[in-house]
Amino acid sequence: MGIKGFQGTSLLDYPGKIASLVFFGGCNLTCPFCHNPGLVLDPGQYPDLSVELLIEGLAERRTFIDGVVISGGEPTLDPALSELLRRVKELGLLVKLDTNGLAPRVLERLIDGNLVDYVAIDLKTAPERYPQLHSGPVSLTDLQHSVSLLVGGAVDHEFRTTCVPGFVDQEDIRRIGETLQGARRWVLQQFVPRHALSLQVQGIEPYPPEQLELLASLAAPYAREVSIRGL
Repeated sequence: MGIKGFQGTSLLDYPGKIASLVFFGGCNLTCPFCHNPGLVLDPGQYPDLSVELLIEGLAERRTFIDGVVISGGEPTLDPALSELLRRVKELGLLVKLDTNGLAPRVLERLIDGNLVDYVAIDLKTAPERYPQLHSGPVSLTDLQHSVSLLVGGAVDHEFRTTCVPGFVDQEDIRRIGETLQGARRWVLQQFVPRHALSLQVQGIEPYPPEQLELLASLAAPYAREVSIRGL
């Protein structure tokens, strides 16, 4: 838990915005294809960053950044998240939250408190396959609750699915699509094996572009906007 990383400027992580990135440690999933395994498996190897220094750094940058992306790990696990976002909003900055959607009550409080402007939920695979992503129980009810908060709400959002061969195929896309039916945006992401949590997954060959385009065509009926990221 705690803030473990900071990147001053990104043009890629908040659609249409210039943003700083803040990374929290810890996660309630251990996805074999996770691209930040250090933050998930051993966040204690990274020192906690001072909140005061972080806020000072953001204040210095607010003339040339639009907002802050809060990512991880899984930031909704940290009980201090709401207070941090409150202080970021006091700087006049936008907040984008990256989450796996398994803490809907936290997400609901953040939305109701006007502490987030954009939420990205990673939908990893078809719901019934989620037990393959973690050694402990995974609440699909909580996941669906978070999805419903975005699809039925006013906050800007996207859903993201990293298309990992063996974990996301054509049928999985259909099942995920049924889960997020009516969403504003669904982004299919190219899998990058190099830093995957599982050594076995690091050996998986990513889908060729034409296969991602096929998956995107299958996703198109379920969201108002479907795009591919990472090609």
